[in-house]
Amino acid sequence: MDRSAEFGRWKAQSLSKADLSRKGSVDEDAVQVVELLNSREEFFTTSSCAGRILLLDGSTNGSGVQKQHCSWLLVTHKPCVKDDVMAALKGTASDAVLKFEPFILHVQCRTLQDAQTLHSVAVDSGFRNSGITVGKRGKTMLAVRSTHGLEVPLSHKGKLMVTEEYIEFLLTIANKKMEENKKRIGRFYNCLQHAMERETISNSHSKIKEKKNPCCTRKKGSQGKAHDLPVTEDKEKELEGGDGLELRLFLGDD
Repeated sequence: MDRSAEFGRWKAQSLSKADLSRKGSVDEDAVQVVELLNSREEFFTTSSCAGRILLLDGSTNGSGVQKQHCSWLLVTHKPCVKDDVMAALKGTASDAVLKFEPFILHVQCRTLQDAQTLHSVAVDSGFRNSGITVGKRGKTMLAVRSTHGLEVPLSHKGKLMVTEEYIEFLLTIANKKMEENKKRIGRFYNCLQHAMERETISNSHSKIKEKKNPCCTRKKGSQGKAHDLPVTEDKEKELEGGDGLELRLFLGDD
């Protein structure tokens, strides 16, 4: 099957599936980014989280929703206050942990070049831990992420190990991280819009040039090598036909 046609089939299947996340819908602060990417023929999103503050309990016997043997005592995508955390801590039976998880987005890209373009947008927007993975079937995935998270234990065996003053201090930090996270999402959306506009203009100019001078059209296989990521077309085919080999390319921490 033609690569573009196969990508189109993958995209249609993915976007037609029900949202199986706990919330059941895309987070409000991530909607614009997700819709913009899915409106482009070269991308589609597979999962996302706009960023959240949550309180998890290590107990597997609680009444909360289970995730990897943890109960969700509290989860919010907005700034959090101490009273909410203290009320939620009454439900702890084990080791409660306060966390801030920043924005994360997984995008399947049509080509490695498309992934490189999106990777540059992500890094320029502050998501410096973003990375590209190329799978054996030719699937090219980009993970947009950063490292400004937070994870602090608050209780042990149901007993609170810190003061309320310290919890308030932690929430001040978490809320600041949430604010910075939202700014980065805004920068990512704006940079993405500009990148897509440049790409559209570039493609239009190329088509006009080809119509005026057919001799300028590229021959099959004559595309230049990527400069940022050392992967040639032959290498991509080798990965696609390999036995599970994956190429992982990441930039450093913030």
